[in-house]
Amino acid sequence: MPIATVNPANGETLETFEAMDEDELERRLELAEATFRTYRRSAFAERARLLHGAADLLDADLDDIARTMTTEMGKPIKQARAEAAKCAKAMRWYADHAAELLADEEPAETDVKDSGASRVRVRYRPIGPVLAVMPWNFPLWQVVRFAAPALMAGNVGLLKHASNVPQTALYLEDLFHRAGFPEGCFQTLLIGSGAVDDVLRDERVRAATLTGSEPAGRAVASTAGEMIKKTVLELGGSDPFVVMPSADIDRAARIAVTARVQNNGQSCIAAKRFIVHADVYDAFAERFVAGMAALRTGDPMDEGTDVGPLASEQGRKDLEELVEDARRSGAEVLCGGERPDGPGWFYPPTVLAGIHRDMRIHREEAFGPVATLYRAGDLDEAVLIANDSPFGLSSNVWTRDEAEVDRFVRDLEAGGVFVNGMTASHPAFPFGGVKRSGYGRELSGHGIREFCNITTVWQGA
Repeated sequence: MPIATVNPANGETLETFEAMDEDELERRLELAEATFRTYRRSAFAERARLLHGAADLLDADLDDIARTMTTEMGKPIKQARAEAAKCAKAMRWYADHAAELLADEEPAETDVKDSGASRVRVRYRPIGPVLAVMPWNFPLWQVVRFAAPALMAGNVGLLKHASNVPQTALYLEDLFHRAGFPEGCFQTLLIGSGAVDDVLRDERVRAATLTGSEPAGRAVASTAGEMIKKTVLELGGSDPFVVMPSADIDRAARIAVTARVQNNGQSCIAAKRFIVHADVYDAFAERFVAGMAALRTGDPMDEGTDVGPLASEQGRKDLEELVEDARRSGAEVLCGGERPDGPGWFYPPTVLAGIHRDMRIHREEAFGPVATLYRAGDLDEAVLIANDSPFGLSSNVWTRDEAEVDRFVRDLEAGGVFVNGMTASHPAFPFGGVKRSGYGRELSGHGIREFCNITTVWQGA
């Protein structure tokens, strides 16, 4: 895949970039290692000052970088601005909290004495250059949620971004440079996916984080396992959105629309499978389908657009194949389901009902504005349907019954359970999944410690 900016709203190639050659890649790896040797000794206060500076610059650049993201991958411009603002918020959160999150821990005095020590501390030390293999769907946020904690921990970052968002990738390197971070603290590697394996095998790279597809995750995890390097993986998701009879049906249906089509439906944590109790199925389905059908699809630069184009032509083909497979197998198309005429990689908001286990869309992630509706006879069946997926990223539950809440929290196989609201990430809360959605956590204290050397310091009398 060429490294290029291609506008998904019309298919026009705007700019193409040459991949780095071996000499330039070697120079950057050496720079990362050399920078880490000195940056790791910097004080938290200095790192925080630099990261606050980056957040201030991002605020000033907000409109420009939002337009760049929309141009490169098609998200509605208002969502692009919100993404940039969220990144600045996360930078400030880590700048303000990293010192306390990584403060030395003192074990219980009785345990210290029992060990024969006069003092024991647990210290969090930076691990080294970390390779980040990042996707195009949230081209700024996915990177910042890695970079902010990594830089505050004293690590340095090497970004291999998706090949269709090169301008956003280069902006990120420039942003940290303008903020005053030492050269080599954060570098963008303009390389193809075929070069990732060699970079990960390099001894100067100590760990890796990847957000992306299952095949990409398997490849990185396999190499990292062979090289005995730490990884964090955030892969696909097919999140359930469960609606029980006690729910506020009007609000649940309204939020369900947003939860499905956020980022043009191209979000791992977007709700995709809507599992509704039989007692309220008809009422919810009527409202949900009407809401999906009413969305405005069009130019992502238009402030009134709700759903823009898919990011790539192949992405649209993949989505169409899932819908057609379901249709051939008996699914009912309640709205959408037909590719519109004209330029660009648009696909309409679509709702499918009558889903069964033999359909591909039941097992695979639909990465676009396509929702599937399921009817559940009771809570037990709702849990069974929700867990009948290879993925386990997050989940949504709508109920006012606390006993049902406790049951869902206990039994849903997911990294998050959002009750009476849609899944969203926040820098203070851990984010990640189970099963084929990956392992490890990003954000919060859990995320910043993923790439730290957790060191026991034992001192005798």
